[in-house]
Parts: sequence; structure tokens; C-alpha cells
Amino acid sequence: MSDEEDEKPRHFHEMELDDRILKAIAKLGWLQPTMIQEKAIPLLLEGKDVLVRARTGSGKTAAFAIPVIQRILCSKKLATEQAIKALILAPSKELCHQICGVVKDLTYKCSREVRCIDIAPQVDLSVQKPLLVEKPDIVVGTPARTLQHLKAGNLNLKKSLEMVVVDEADLVFSFGYEDEIKELMGYMPKIYQAILASATLSNDVKNLKSLILHNPVTLKLEEPDLAPASQLTHYHLYAEEMDKAAILCSLLKLHLIRGKTIIFVNTVDKCYKIKLFLEQFAIPTCVLNSELPAAIRCHSVNQFNQGIYDIIVASDEKSLEDPGTKKEEPAKKSKRKKDKESGVSRGIDFQCVANVINFDFPQDTQAYIHRAGRTARGNNQGSVLSFVSLKEKQLLEKVEKKIRQGENDESVFKTYQFKLNEIEAFRYRAKDAWKAVTRIAVREARLKEIKMEIFNCQKLKSYFEDNPTDLNILRHDKALHTVKIQQHLADVPEYIVPPTLKSLTGIARKGKRKREHFNTSGSSSSKFEVKKSNPLLSMQFEGFKKKKKKQNT
Repeated sequence: MSDEEDEKPRHFHEMELDDRILKAIAKLGWLQPTMIQEKAIPLLLEGKDVLVRARTGSGKTAAFAIPVIQRILCSKKLATEQAIKALILAPSKELCHQICGVVKDLTYKCSREVRCIDIAPQVDLSVQKPLLVEKPDIVVGTPARTLQHLKAGNLNLKKSLEMVVVDEADLVFSFGYEDEIKELMGYMPKIYQAILASATLSNDVKNLKSLILHNPVTLKLEEPDLAPASQLTHYHLYAEEMDKAAILCSLLKLHLIRGKTIIFVNTVDKCYKIKLFLEQFAIPTCVLNSELPAAIRCHSVNQFNQGIYDIIVASDEKSLEDPGTKKEEPAKKSKRKKDKESGVSRGIDFQCVANVINFDFPQDTQAYIHRAGRTARGNNQGSVLSFVSLKEKQLLEKVEKKIRQGENDESVFKTYQFKLNEIEAFRYRAKDAWKAVTRIAVREARLKEIKMEIFNCQKLKSYFEDNPTDLNILRHDKALHTVKIQQHLADVPEYIVPPTLKSLTGIARKGKRKREHFNTSGSSSSKFEVKKSNPLLSMQFEGFKKKKKKQNT
């Protein structure tokens, strides 16, 4: 009986948490803890140092945030003065912003007792100094930014700090924070509780473990890197560059992809090329990359999560940089300035993503896992469609071997059934639109968007502070118009739609809502719900033909 009781999942109310935390959890709609939360929270509440290893999307943030808040609430009962009790370090500004948001959600009922600030934004130190003088209970920041404040005397951690958390620990050294972490240790008290949260247990994590943790409990869950096949479906489709563009365009215009979608590419230039290409077909997209200001990136993710727009094109060049390579190599690849504290495929919490499309196949297995981890989070269904060129076939095989470990012999990647000859008209249009996006157009688009976003941020900053509800007017999917727009491409005439798909797409319906599915001033999420069974529909034309024949007989 005792073994059976141990196997039963423990609920939040059985963890002796403060009622205010439980009410916030209920408001968030979390019915029961995830596996990592169930195992980690009790250990952290006991005061143990813990190394947490769990896959992306498993709930690691809440697993350390809840014990941190609980400990602060308990210490408040005996405290005589306000003090900084917890420091949370993360490798990117986006992740710091996300962590701070989770903490604020969990302190919904005790926001006066537990205060949290994010010091990651790159504003002048003097702007954030008054916030730190008030000694918030929790400080969230990148290692470099935290060190700046410590050196400036704005932070004093030795007297009061009780907890240190390092999130995405396997990225901290690869983002170039090794020296900062070592220097930070000189500003820490001798005794504190430490938590490392990571998606992998790499050599970098082991080095970080020896620096920060003291006799830790290593919590490594026996779970796959990705959601199971019943929740996450992997598709692949062999196609070269021009065919990729034609297929992507037809999938979006024929509504074969529904719900929120992230399109991953390998470079920043490709981000803008895809945006300008889709712009010609009146398909609004938002770009997310390390060149944009941190505030813009965070705001873009928030608007995407809120459903204000449905398609985001992301480059995750950070995941392509091998920490073991020489520093000269990345410098040769691009002279453009990138934000060191930015990451896309890792860390950012994209919510309710139905589809991930790898327009460019990732360069390694880990990159694929982290991209695919953006969808099928929690209990949601998700799909990943990867375009694979002939040169990338070996990469696909490597990824499949990694994912298949512990699974049966069946292929993980399903072939996405697509007949190019059925969309010849789309292919013809796409070819012209793709060629129209020249290198000069891409360069102009990059400059135009960065200037536009910075201008909007600076111009409207004070207004948004007074009117936070009006922040939605700052959209990030606006057309750049560096390529000549051909108005006829926005419409999908009935004659170019494959006969087998007319009933599915609704193109042939009477009283068709013209261009309603992708209006440049709004989102499509409310008009087309994600199919629960499989968000990424497959173009299996032969199946539709057979159904029609049966109906005729």
C-alpha cells in the first residue's frame, strides 16, 4: 500500500505551501504539478541544493520560483527589515523577463510582501539604482548585468542573500558568462541555498555545479527530450530552396497550417527574406532575432502569446555557435552587432504554439530538440514540419537516431505528403516573389525595422507608462515594403486551388470572406481554431480523391 501511495502524484495543496501561493496557482489554472515540480519543490522547501535536469517545457521555472516565494514569505514573519533574499540568474534578457513574469503571477495575492525586479534591460545603471535601493525580495538578471550593479555598489548580497538560482545553466558558459560567474562568487555570502536548472547535463553544467552548489541533490528525470508521439508529431519533406518557399506559401494561403506558428531559419538575413516574401502574399509575420532591442523582443513574444498575431519568424543563431570553436570563426561569419544576451530557440516561453516549421533544418540534434520544444508544451498538441534539402539528409538521420532512443523501430519522422504538381500556379507565383527579395531589399528591411522599432520604443515609452493598456498599438508584424507589392498575390483565385483541397480550405464556399484569414491589420487565431487531433494538416490528395469516388458511387 505504501508503494502505491508513493506513486500517486502529489498535488500543490499537499506541499504545505502558503495559501496565497495556492490561490495564485489556481488562478493560473494549474490543476496539478508537473513531474519536475512534484519532485523538486519538496526538496527545495527542505533547504537542499538541487541540480534540476528536465526537458524544455516541463515547468522548471515554477519548480524553483514556488520554493523561493515560499521561503521569502516564511522569513517575512520574523524579519525586522527589508532585504534582498533571492538572486535569479539567466543567460538572456528574454528569459529574465519571462522569469520575472512567472514570479509576479505566483505573487498575485502577496505582491506587497514579495517584490521582484528585472535588472536585465540595458538602461543606465542609475535608472535601476532607486529600485535596488528599496531592496526588492527577488532580483532577476543576467550575470553580466548583475555584476555591473555589484561593482557600482547598487547591490549588496553578502548580508542578506539566502537563495541563488541559475536557470538554463547549460547555456550560461556558452553565452560567454564564465568569467562573470566566477567573479560573482566573490560577492556571495558563504552560506546560501543554490539551484541549477538545465535542459541538459553538459560539461559546462558540471563546471558550474562545482562553482555554485554544495553537496547537491541531482534530480534527473527519466523522460525523453521531447513530448511523446501521441502529443508531438514530426514531419519531414524533402525540398530545395525555391520549392520550400512555394510550399510554405501554399500551406499558409490554403489554411493547411492553423494556429500559432514559429518558422525557424538559421540566419538573420533569412528571417527578413521570409518576412518580405510572405508580405507579398498579404501574410503578416513578425521577426525575432538578436539584432532587435531586448524590449522589442520581449514585447513581440508577449503579443505572440496573446494571439495578436500568429506567425513569427525566428533565427536562433546562438544555438549554432559551438562554444568549443575559436572566437575568430563567429566573427568572420558576420560583422553585424548581435546582442550577446539574446536567445530564441532556448529559454523563451512561447505559449500555445501549434506548429514549428524548420524552413532551414537545424545544424545539430540539440538545436532540433530545442526548436521542437517550443510546441507541445504542457498538455497541448503540437507538430513540427522540417524542410530538408538533399545536403541535410544526414542531419535528419542523426536527429532521428537521437529521438528514437528508447522508442520502437518505427520512424519518428512521418513523410509529409505533398505533390508539387498540384500547386504549380502557387509555385509560379512564389518563384517571382522569392526572386524579388534581393540582398539589397533584405539589408534595407533590416535597417528599416530596427530604426522603426527603436523610434517607436523611445517615442512612446512615456505614453505607455501612463497608458499600459494601449501597448498593443505597437505591433511588430507591420509590412516593411522594401519589395514592390503586387496586390493580386494577396488573393487566392479558385482556379489555382487543387480540386482535392477546395472543400477542405473553404475556397469554393459561397459568400467567401475575402482575405479574412490573413488580414494585415489583425490575427487569424480567433477565426481558425487549431485542430485538436493534429494542428498540421497533411496534403494527401489521393485520399481525398478516393473519398470523392465513394461518394459518387
